[in-house]
Amino acid sequence: MQPRPHHTPRFASHRRVEPFRSAEEAWFWTMAALVARRDGARIVAGLGAVARPCEPDDVVKCLDRLYRQRRIDLSHARILRIWGERGTAPDPRFPIERGDAALWREALSRLEWPLRMKGIVADHGPLP
Repeated sequence: MQPRPHHTPRFASHRRVEPFRSAEEAWFWTMAALVARRDGARIVAGLGAVARPCEPDDVVKCLDRLYRQRRIDLSHARILRIWGERGTAPDPRFPIERGDAALWREALSRLEWPLRMKGIVADHGPLP
């Protein structure tokens, strides 16, 4: 009987994984991926112009956990979905978008910490 060869895992890419700069950037990326998936694309971490440290579902799971902890509610999730699909944040300078902008900021500020803890959003340390 011959000895079994030792196998080491091979990674599809040796590119450096780049975390997002903010929860907002992570959210727009997530929504773009979810829209693409809905339209039939297959989304895999590490593919694309920049390798990311997560799958889109990882960001959604963080949002879901905040919802289950009652840190955000359905109105936050609705605003994140609507404006995330548009690919732009609501502008508080326009009276019609002011309420959406407040919910947008609240939701993303609450999402920022869990994403940082998971390494999805970069921790830049204290500002000088």
